[in-house]
Amino acid sequence: MRIASRRANLHPMDGIVSLSSVREDRFWAVIASIGRTRRIAEIFSSREAALADRAWREAQLRAYASLLRSSRQPPPHYTVEPMKRADIPKTWRPLPALGFLRGQFI
Repeated sequence: MRIASRRANLHPMDGIVSLSSVREDRFWAVIASIGRTRRIAEIFSSREAALADRAWREAQLRAYASLLRSSRQPPPHYTVEPMKRADIPKTWRPLPALGFLRGQFI
């Protein structure tokens, strides 16, 4: 009788995984590039957030244009691109707004 009661509690849908519980594999990345060098500046789950971050970074470049000129540091160009989780380097860290620290593009 005990075995029969366990079988009665099983549901035919037990093996189905809800799509809402699966982690999203597609992200939007803000990419900073200088020449042929490209770095992931920041990663977002929505394109709108990535576009807002790109606009903020471009505003920071305009605000600090004289600093960039005096340090002879070329300003990075920012783009927004779709990216998969597998394409993100394990050691990735967000990039500063101007794209460099200690005089070097990161």
